[in-house]
Amino acid sequence: MLIPAARSKGEAEIKQRFTDYALSAKEAGGEFVLQATLKPEAERRIQDSAVQQNLLTLRNRVNELGVAEPVIQQQGMDRVVVQLPGVQDTARAKDILGRTATLEVRMVDDEHQISPGAAAPFGTDMFKDRDGNLLLVKKQVILTGERINDAQPGFDSRNNEPAVHINLDGVGARKFKEASRENVGKRMAIILFEKGKGEIVTAPVIREEIGGGRVQISGQMNTVEAQDTALLLRAGALAAPMEIIEERTIGPSLGADNIKRGFDSTKIGFIMVAVFMIAYYLMFGTISMLALAANLLLLVALLSMMQATLTLPGMAGIALTLGMAIDASADQRACPRRIAQRRHAAGRDPCRV
Repeated sequence: MLIPAARSKGEAEIKQRFTDYALSAKEAGGEFVLQATLKPEAERRIQDSAVQQNLLTLRNRVNELGVAEPVIQQQGMDRVVVQLPGVQDTARAKDILGRTATLEVRMVDDEHQISPGAAAPFGTDMFKDRDGNLLLVKKQVILTGERINDAQPGFDSRNNEPAVHINLDGVGARKFKEASRENVGKRMAIILFEKGKGEIVTAPVIREEIGGGRVQISGQMNTVEAQDTALLLRAGALAAPMEIIEERTIGPSLGADNIKRGFDSTKIGFIMVAVFMIAYYLMFGTISMLALAANLLLLVALLSMMQATLTLPGMAGIALTLGMAIDASADQRACPRRIAQRRHAAGRDPCRV
């Protein structure tokens, strides 16, 4: 009777600590098996959290790419729609958006020997470096990419090879300093994970304690790879891998047609206003239209200097600006005429102040 009681107590303890799992007990091969499965509500919560985290990471990566007016939104339970207007290199954009880019720092295990085709010893993992050589690293993670404040591409001061310079936050700098102090003379591996597959970027020997929170990653990478790695580390890692299931490329013909219509409508509106103002106000209307043309020229010049993107709402705003400006000018011309009419109706000389 003691064994069932101990089982029940253990099962109750597991249920209390792991509330997101549903437990089922059964006998298999004369052994007691306690199977845990994730509850549906917990699975939905984790999925929603992963999608929201991926949305934030995708926005950061798109901002790093410098895309103007992107659209990034969730569609359904597990899909994300990304629209990147004006992107020419679609292959690089897909590579940047789809990469997981999780960084881990671990210590190399030099105590065990590596045998081809053999499994990794207990407490270690086996990864390849960029030369294709196998290395054993310990499972204990010293640092992850979550502790990165900034990452910038650069060059190694010793051999002038492309590298990525990383700045750690306060907690990351302290952990890295302690790990380097306790493992002087040993090798430290920096591993980059892409969709669950890890690759050792570099595994240098720690010569002395490393403080200050500055880390350099280098090792057989070109300038483009260094820039992309720095971008991914700055933007953060994806919470879950993403696959591109559909891609559409929209040509500029529709946009060019809309832009042409916007310019034509603004031009026609300007001509109609000019004809009315000159016909009704004569000389004052001509002066107003010259001032309005100067206003439009200065506005377009300012937008060009600021490298602003001219969209359809922007064209509508320009047309509205012209209308408001000419309306204010017409009010200024009409006010003296109304004042003169009122003075004449009152029996006073309209030209005498």
